[in-house]
Amino acid sequence: MTKQQDILNDPKYTPIHNCGFVGLVDIFGSDESISQAARVSYGAGTVKVSDTRNLLRYLMRHKHTSPFEMAEVLFHLKLPIFVMRQLIRHRTANVNEYSGRYSEMSDEFYLPEPDYIQPQSTTNKQGRAGNLSDHDKHTMRSVMENSYTVSYDNYRFLLGEGVEDFDGISRELARGVLPVANYTECYWKIDLHNFFHFLRLRLDPHAQREIRDFAQAMYDFAKPYFPLSMEAFEDYVLQSRTLSRMDMLAIRDMLAGTFEPNPEKYGMGKREYTEFVDLFGPTNEHSRNVLPH
Repeated sequence: MTKQQDILNDPKYTPIHNCGFVGLVDIFGSDESISQAARVSYGAGTVKVSDTRNLLRYLMRHKHTSPFEMAEVLFHLKLPIFVMRQLIRHRTANVNEYSGRYSEMSDEFYLPEPDYIQPQSTTNKQGRAGNLSDHDKHTMRSVMENSYTVSYDNYRFLLGEGVEDFDGISRELARGVLPVANYTECYWKIDLHNFFHFLRLRLDPHAQREIRDFAQAMYDFAKPYFPLSMEAFEDYVLQSRTLSRMDMLAIRDMLAGTFEPNPEKYGMGKREYTEFVDLFGPTNEHSRNVLPH
């Protein structure tokens, strides 16, 4: 398995966490080729960069996604297995992963930095929130580290390493004692449209922090190769919000000066209304008379 130290001087790679990394191995296509793919439907060629930019923004704005599938990115990743499980949910990607049946698993495990260690969120069943004391964080890290050492020692024992009169069992069975913090490695290829979908989900503040770190590095690597497409993605997808029918009714009333702070009037549930107020309520730069807190 590739070591993090092996990629430190390679500009196509960036280290992530204690043992992982992201590397952009190859790209296919460009903003111009995406534009050309879109224009083939009516036979006109690209003339100016401004034309390309306007076309890509139109495609993104109106969700004409197939031209963005003409471009691809190929990454080399090393990441904890629990992050790999989230990555593999994006089934439109092509993946080839390190085999724990063919090769021995490494003795590398994800050990979070202290500021990553937080209690379970009381409002989000799949997230973390709040603070722990420095002493508690140190204790949690020690428990993790000790658990990793024990599990890897058991793995080596099951393989028969250093054990007299015991040949061990198969690698495919022995790996079962290793935790999901163990590192794996893969090549991951995806077209640009589905890469945008991955980024929209995995750069979201509600996504797990570890996969956000990998997604951000992947985005940073790919962006210079598709600057116009990425700009459109940021403006119309990543930094945008989808409006429901109820949202639009409330916003129309806000613009007309007839808004009422009554969720039932707009057919909203309590949570919907709270999210609406959080998104469209006044800030310090606006009048406090538009929406109640």
